[in-house]
Amino acid sequence: MRVLTLSFLIPFGVFAQSKMDEPSRKHFWHTVTTSASPETVWTIWTDVSNWHTWDTGLQSARMDDAFRLEAKGVLTSLEGRDTKFTVVAYEEGSSYTFKSALPLGGLYVKRTLSEEDGKTVFTHEVWFQVLTAGIFARAFGDNFRAMLPEVMETVKAQAETKDKP
Repeated sequence: MRVLTLSFLIPFGVFAQSKMDEPSRKHFWHTVTTSASPETVWTIWTDVSNWHTWDTGLQSARMDDAFRLEAKGVLTSLEGRDTKFTVVAYEEGSSYTFKSALPLGGLYVKRTLSEEDGKTVFTHEVWFQVLTAGIFARAFGDNFRAMLPEVMETVKAQAETKDKP
């Protein structure tokens, strides 16, 4: 089943998504550098039940399984709407991508981190995909994009606080 799933998703660009030169409503990202360790940022990013402490657009989030490829969870917006998500790509300690289904499309969130010159560099990337991408990007993209710098700075602050001796 995994081969079928992956071969079905690849034509839709799930794994082939690459950053454009300039962010847009349909595809945007934000990168932050921190003195906190990659492990600390990773721990914050994979602690689903605490996503609401740094993601200002969430009331809550939950995942019943361990955080891994094909794990499923539920995001609850500030308005109380539940949205299911599935981890569709996963590389322990360095990146993951999850998909929230939208009618005839999907919202993808990719989080990556690396260590450069003794600092941790982490990126939160968002894109809308397939037939309804334009519709949902117009409805939500500007708001999501505007929140992203604050969200990332909150992750940075939490990570640096946890890493203090």
